[in-house]
Amino acid sequence: MKVNISKPRKFVTDGVFFSEISQLFEKELVDNGFSEVELRKKPFKIEIIIKGTKTQSIIGHKGRRIRELTRLIEKRYSFGEQKIELFVEKISNRGLCANSQADLLRFKLLKGIAVRRACYSIIRNAMESGAKGCMITVSGKLKAQRAKTMKFLEGYMIRSGNPTEMYVRKCTRHCFLQQGVIGIKVSIMLPWDPMGSIGPKKPLPDVITVFESRKNF
Repeated sequence: MKVNISKPRKFVTDGVFFSEISQLFEKELVDNGFSEVELRKKPFKIEIIIKGTKTQSIIGHKGRRIRELTRLIEKRYSFGEQKIELFVEKISNRGLCANSQADLLRFKLLKGIAVRRACYSIIRNAMESGAKGCMITVSGKLKAQRAKTMKFLEGYMIRSGNPTEMYVRKCTRHCFLQQGVIGIKVSIMLPWDPMGSIGPKKPLPDVITVFESRKNF
């Protein structure tokens, strides 16, 4: 029996489904280089593309991990067999991935590397990969008993408007140290790419291109 559903309710249910799937993968694949998830709806099934840096660890031994995640999603949302399919895609440019850089910074802080040195290494890696700007915010008990916030910024970074949804990639991680919890927030601004491989195809609205005037013969 087909159930009619209004468009606003459908948008809400799709958004809730995407949020729950993203939170599930962030929790289960936090140590496996998870970056982001993409949904592709087809007439008879839903394709979920998991993007990450360590594809083999996400798939598991002989595909065991990916099959477990598929069965978990089928039971949670009461999908039938062959109604949902999971794929794994490797990220081409790791330096422009905010999730990957935030995890790398968290691992460096757990190893005992100084905060300033670790943050500047992440910023240098992102800028060398082609990013227009990078901002890192670290808050918590960094050196003394009193908590404080340190902010590191390089390049160009937009913080408001609709272009932030297309150009800025953000990620938040928590680092559990002996002195307490340290919060990490990494923001990377992607470059404009007409091909759409490393950045959005649509240019920024404030960019003005001046063409050469044509000579009238």
